[in-house]
Amino acid sequence: MNSSAVSLREVVESAVDRHREKLGPLMPVLHTIQQQFGFVPPEAVPILAGAMNLSRAEIHGVMSFYHDFRTEPPGEHIVHLCRAEACQAMGSRDLEAHARTRLGIDFGQTTQDGLFSLEPVYCLGNCACSPSVRIDDEIHARVSAEKFDALIARLEEQE
Repeated sequence: MNSSAVSLREVVESAVDRHREKLGPLMPVLHTIQQQFGFVPPEAVPILAGAMNLSRAEIHGVMSFYHDFRTEPPGEHIVHLCRAEACQAMGSRDLEAHARTRLGIDFGQTTQDGLFSLEPVYCLGNCACSPSVRIDDEIHARVSAEKFDALIARLEEQE
């Protein structure tokens, strides 16, 4: 995510060149831009539209349809709460409510201190140990409100 050394225009044009020959190259281009910056800067949209001969509306449509794309920088830690049926059957809806209250944000938002972003996910492949949460790249099983609080507190203490 070293965006300071490379300009936004260079990143966008490089991503377009890299994926131009693929069928439906917009998705991989957007993923490449987001990988570089951690999000797709709004200023990238007109550059991308010009480079791919698409309208800004087409790009915004794709970005708003697919929840993986961000238009603002993510928090330092991304908390994914599983919303699949197995987790729901084991209490994930209560955990979702607790997480939103504990962090003071809703899905798709980032805490004011920039430490946490909260995102829904629709299966972590950990159904036998529901409800599950992924924080950054680590999956946690059988997460209760108390366990969630302990995981968050541990990350807050590291700051």
